[in-house]
Amino acid sequence: MKTLAAVFICLGVFWAQTSALETFALRDPVSNYVTGTMTIHNEEQIVDVHVRSGVYSSDTIFDYSHGYIATRLFSRNACFIMKIKKELIPELQEIGRLAFERETMRDVYSPNNVWALFQAGSSRLGRLNDWILYGKHIEDLCTGLPLYQLVATDPPMNTDGCASAGIPSILGLHICEELIETGS
Repeated sequence: MKTLAAVFICLGVFWAQTSALETFALRDPVSNYVTGTMTIHNEEQIVDVHVRSGVYSSDTIFDYSHGYIATRLFSRNACFIMKIKKELIPELQEIGRLAFERETMRDVYSPNNVWALFQAGSSRLGRLNDWILYGKHIEDLCTGLPLYQLVATDPPMNTDGCASAGIPSILGLHICEELIETGS
């Protein structure tokens, strides 16, 4: 059994590197229901994630060629953009390997989480120079929506106002509003 698992893992690593387009079903780690899909476009260095989970639905683009992640949270009708930091975000091949393991072995679970803050009231609509910087895939995802810049942070003390996105069971992206203290 261990040999079979090792063969699957090796095949997954080599397959992720050679396949131009891969799609994975994203399952809830508890109920095992499919909650979304993840497609990896190796040639374009893009990961496209669609999560369908009621008010927690989101679309996320990992654009490794431009170095940005954009998440569209449907509950907030906004787009959140963050620079990819190698110490926080797995590389394209690593995401493919984790997704393959998760899909074939069903019990692999990655606790990787990224916490990010945004400031309410600091949104803007995308301009031409934004789309040049972020790339066509993020432009397609975010055009017409308010854009918020995300800053990576430690988990906040109170996570009630945070929204979850990212890649379920592989990389959790938690988007929290930065609360600004008033002088009163």
